[in-house]
Amino acid sequence: MRVTKFEHACLRIDETDQTLLIDPGSFTTPLDDLGDVAGIVITHEHPDHWTPEHLDRILRVVPGAPVFAPAGVARAAEGYDVTVVAPGDVIEVGDFTLRFFGGVHEVIHSSIPVIDNVGVLVNDELYYPGDSYAVPEGAAVRTLAAPLGAPWLKIGEAMDYVLAVQPRRAFGTHDMTLSVIGKGMHRARLQWATEQGGGEFFALEPGDTLDI
Repeated sequence: MRVTKFEHACLRIDETDQTLLIDPGSFTTPLDDLGDVAGIVITHEHPDHWTPEHLDRILRVVPGAPVFAPAGVARAAEGYDVTVVAPGDVIEVGDFTLRFFGGVHEVIHSSIPVIDNVGVLVNDELYYPGDSYAVPEGAAVRTLAAPLGAPWLKIGEAMDYVLAVQPRRAFGTHDMTLSVIGKGMHRARLQWATEQGGGEFFALEPGDTLDI
């Protein structure tokens, strides 16, 4: 299985000849050479994780590709065919098994409503939590896409999250709000946290891939 990191929160996962897309949002450049898209996962409704323009662009290339997302996204994406998923759900789509965890977005501020958010475990290998610190209880995470920066993120809490998950591999995502220096600082902290459990941290830039 190959993971490609794109800008901010967007991931592409390729297994055999099929592709899974996660969170193509407003900070992500248009995706091309999509191939056979088995499904699209949107973890929550914020525009840095999905936009109608991005979704339309993808669906023009791969019409009928199923979209999996929590109820909040289905409400925000009225007019799109969204399969609603919730924590505890398991979906088989093409070559991918998707297990969903979490349920809510991390708190940004008391004045901002808390919304639905799901984390997704792909093929019992790669876990992406969306905008949350949800630990996938009962699942061993071999590879973690760990948030690096966000309005809701404090680096000490992100370190504690990696320590709690104890992945064998980790790389940073959700990073477009950071400067180059800030990204390097946060990567170093998450590298330390990953290594405490015997894991390895990878510094991926947009377009970089990781075979897992």
